[in-house]
Amino acid sequence: MADYAEKMLVTLVEKYRKSKKDSGSNVIARRTKITPAQLYKNYNRNDADMEQIEAIHSAARMYRQKGFLTFDTEGFSSEIRSIYLVDEKIKEAEKYLEEHYGYVSKATKRKEAEKLLARYAGRSPAADEICAELRRTLEQNKIPADYQQKEDWLKALVFIENNQKELFVREASMLIYGDSKYLENEQVLGPVCKRLWKQSASPRRADEMEDEILEVYHIRREKQKLCLKGDVTIQIGGKEIPLAAFTDGVEFYAEDLSRMEGIHVHTPGFMTVENRTSWLRLCDSNMTFFYLGGYATRLQRDFLKKVYADNPELSFFHFGDIDAGGLYIHEHLCRITGIPFALYHMSSRELADERFQSCLHTLTNEDRVRLQSLKKQESYRQLAAYMLENNVKLEQEIISYYEAKS
Repeated sequence: MADYAEKMLVTLVEKYRKSKKDSGSNVIARRTKITPAQLYKNYNRNDADMEQIEAIHSAARMYRQKGFLTFDTEGFSSEIRSIYLVDEKIKEAEKYLEEHYGYVSKATKRKEAEKLLARYAGRSPAADEICAELRRTLEQNKIPADYQQKEDWLKALVFIENNQKELFVREASMLIYGDSKYLENEQVLGPVCKRLWKQSASPRRADEMEDEILEVYHIRREKQKLCLKGDVTIQIGGKEIPLAAFTDGVEFYAEDLSRMEGIHVHTPGFMTVENRTSWLRLCDSNMTFFYLGGYATRLQRDFLKKVYADNPELSFFHFGDIDAGGLYIHEHLCRITGIPFALYHMSSRELADERFQSCLHTLTNEDRVRLQSLKKQESYRQLAAYMLENNVKLEQEIISYYEAKS
């Protein structure tokens, strides 16, 4: 059962803090009100759980006695119609929540935000811009919902914009956070790079990867390997290297791309594969397979563009998970390379296939939001609509397993 004592008071306090009353900009005086159904959705139903209802009533009576709220009832019954915060008691209510539930009050959040300003303001251009935004928000008596996330960005920006050493990304991450992978988190690296591009004297070109801006600050990715499998000949250093003899494929450092005079694909098709297991599993004499591993990196992009330029008659395909992430990877791949990759076994047909029914997953709320956006694009409209209507998605490994067996 939910802790209605906590939920009730938190809901009222949060509603007040988000209202114009708190910022002093309200014109019409309105009471801060919630209904019991906002706490327990079945409150007004005939088959409602009486134990849940009594828990709500008990919490309401306790807080009325403490002076934090009032409530009114339906006629002569005990059923509560509405619950109202006593606005004058807002600070006392927050203090009570802090002491009993570890709630972080607005006053505490404000102090933390002000500490960020004192710690990071004036230390680098991009960090200073975030601090200026934060200061303007505080002046309106508001606290940004992501103020704690902003500290992660500020730490990175101050370090990066002042860095003079040649570093790999994971070394920089260790020096900033004490964690080698934290900087690469998409909730950190993406916003940080956007801020750095905004400060850059040169605007980002359409074919530039977001994290390429880090190289301006002497920070680069670790050496990356490209994984290729199929009947391909690479011309490098005046020599021709046939790859077909390596039945399980080959890996080579992407930095060797600058030394390649030609990449000649002897199969009619060339396929990028999102996940490594599927890349290892797939085998087709008519296809060359390239392991992508997610969103294409700068070096992968450059390699693929050279393959495209050197093989004008080649057909290009992409095979990935049938989910919102997989479709976004495909969209990004086509956009940054300029190559028209056709989707391979990524359709409603696979989602309806009897062989894969036990492997289907239901959509998350985030999936639904992203798929609604993808529905606006003609290329993904039918598939996104099917996934939303049937509440399904599918990882590619089961498809490649059956594909290799057939």
